[in-house]
Amino acid sequence: MSIRLFSLVLLFFSFSARLCGQTLSKKLNNTTSYTIVIHGGAGVMHALSKDASKRKVYKKALLHAITIGDSILENGGSSLDAVEKTIRYMEDNPLFNAGRGAVYSSKGINELDASIMSGINCKAGAVGGVTIVKHPISAARAVMEKTKHVLLVTKGAEEFAKNAGLEIVPKTYFQTRKRNSYKGKTELDLPDKWGTVGCVALDKSGHLAAGTSTGGLSGKKWGRIGDSPIIGAGTYADDKSCAVSCTGIGEFFIRYSIAFDISARMKYKHISLEESATEVIRELTDNKGSGGIIAVDNKGNFTFRFNTPGMFRAYSKNGQKEVFIFK
Repeated sequence: MSIRLFSLVLLFFSFSARLCGQTLSKKLNNTTSYTIVIHGGAGVMHALSKDASKRKVYKKALLHAITIGDSILENGGSSLDAVEKTIRYMEDNPLFNAGRGAVYSSKGINELDASIMSGINCKAGAVGGVTIVKHPISAARAVMEKTKHVLLVTKGAEEFAKNAGLEIVPKTYFQTRKRNSYKGKTELDLPDKWGTVGCVALDKSGHLAAGTSTGGLSGKKWGRIGDSPIIGAGTYADDKSCAVSCTGIGEFFIRYSIAFDISARMKYKHISLEESATEVIRELTDNKGSGGIIAVDNKGNFTFRFNTPGMFRAYSKNGQKEVFIFK
């Protein structure tokens, strides 16, 4: 090798080392920063607005949920773990329309949907219409990690969950709401209504994740699937942009690909997360849809946007927590 060529090679490796050092330094500077945001459903909450003691109960539950995810992220855990564990708690809490708190379908049963997505490689998993899986969000993660598929539904999803070693419970486990108050009624018949739980997170490694779980609409037709298990509609995560979880009347979120649309506007229009979410919810409103979103971008910026009277929500940014219900 000539002296000149050797010098060029040396210069190249020296320059590369400096670049790698800058990249490493940037990542190291990012290792103390994390963000997690949750929602417990958006909707109409007339009774809750007049009952301070009940609001206190919901806020306590939201704070407990956000603390679970915050603890995982603060200790260097992954955004995917934080999302799953946080949602599992909300699925176990009958205050929320997911898991044990799920509303009834027109058949008088609880049909559960959930999805989860990793921003690292846009891998995702989801289940729909399950009736015996204790934690649908964990079933969704198992679909993502143990199959080549994205969405499994009803009996197939339940059989998969059993074989994957997930906890199976009798259908009666989910019947915590007063059956007579909900059976046979549609969403329009209920004075107060809200649905779905969700979580988005950015971990210390700079990776995003999103998850959503729901009991769906009250009085929904047997076999109805909403937006929560539909990637791009109710859930989306991409490390290049943001992570999103949605809540509301799912049919509108499916038609307008709400979760993906927020990410796409950021990437293609080069606008901020806040601007993108604001545009999307404005268009949802213009099209007579109702609901809301939570989202966090790859820099840790986050937003809640909704067009309903209230949305259960909370966030923690590097340990600083806040909880909200109304606007």
